[in-house]
Amino acid sequence: MMDPSAVLHIDLAAIVANWRALAARAAPGAVAGVVKANAYGLGAVPVARALNAAGCRHFFVAHLSEGMALRAALGAGPMIAVLDGFAPGADEDAGLVPVLNSLGDVLAHADAGRKAGRARQALLHLDTGMARLGLDAGEQARLADDHSLLAGLDLLYVMSHLACADEPDHPLNAEQATRFARACAGLPRLPRSFANSSGLFLGADYASDLARPGCALYGINPTPGAPNPMRPVVRLEAPILQIRDIPAGASVGYGASFVAARPSRIATIAVGYADGYLRCLSGQGVAAYRDMILPMVGRVSMDLITLDVTDAPGIAPGDVLQLIGGAAPSPDDLAARAGTIGYEILTSLGDRYRRAYGAA
Repeated sequence: MMDPSAVLHIDLAAIVANWRALAARAAPGAVAGVVKANAYGLGAVPVARALNAAGCRHFFVAHLSEGMALRAALGAGPMIAVLDGFAPGADEDAGLVPVLNSLGDVLAHADAGRKAGRARQALLHLDTGMARLGLDAGEQARLADDHSLLAGLDLLYVMSHLACADEPDHPLNAEQATRFARACAGLPRLPRSFANSSGLFLGADYASDLARPGCALYGINPTPGAPNPMRPVVRLEAPILQIRDIPAGASVGYGASFVAARPSRIATIAVGYADGYLRCLSGQGVAAYRDMILPMVGRVSMDLITLDVTDAPGIAPGDVLQLIGGAAPSPDDLAARAGTIGYEILTSLGDRYRRAYGAA
């Protein structure tokens, strides 16, 4: 019996090649691997293991639970920083490094370090324009006035996060670079972490001791509007479950939103919005059969998608269609059809896909 499940092919060699290309841009600074959100949906453990084997020694996750799972997979050695931070003491057994996002975080971890008699490793996050996490200008000024507040901490890096790096001409980029440099000047001398994926392409003013690319590792274009300098990483494929002949005037799917203008052949595959193939792609998505592009018709439903294969002679149940990558749209191209960004396409990819690690 045919296996109806879709397969998500993930090219670990391409991820490593992307990391090396970004490391060449960042030199002499180091380049981390941002593997939060399960490595943007592609599998944090296999991705981090591949990057670690290639020489990556710094990793960033968002949540404590992500960090604990990654430490268990990688063992001792590489730095694993938790962007959302965590309470003092939560890292005792996990060997993780919190990102301190407020003066309260600084004081709590510094106090824990003094009480323990050993400095607690951490990263210090300064907000320079995102207005999310990170010490605000007032908190930064307090640290600049009183460095003793940092006693009890072993700060590995001071970091900030660019808000508009994918828009090279946006004035906030230069403003953030200036603010970050000014704030760092008021602190003890520390290694800096500044550029994200797109920031690595902004020039020397955004260089630092540790860059933190995420999306570019996974083939998302860090330079929108210009050719993508990164290697593609993913390919999503699914076999045809069934092909149905319908007459002109027949409708397809929920809401009868598609009505055939001619006698048509409709193929159904087992991918839907429960798998992260966004419902807003109804009538907008396509699939590739060999070198032929097939239009999606009807609505994306929870588990199924329907495509018009009338113009694909010889196509049959069991034939494999590409939905992302290969001859099909890239994650960025599919995102444009959905009115979103490639990040959302990747991080939405569901657990029902069988993940195959190898060449994409």
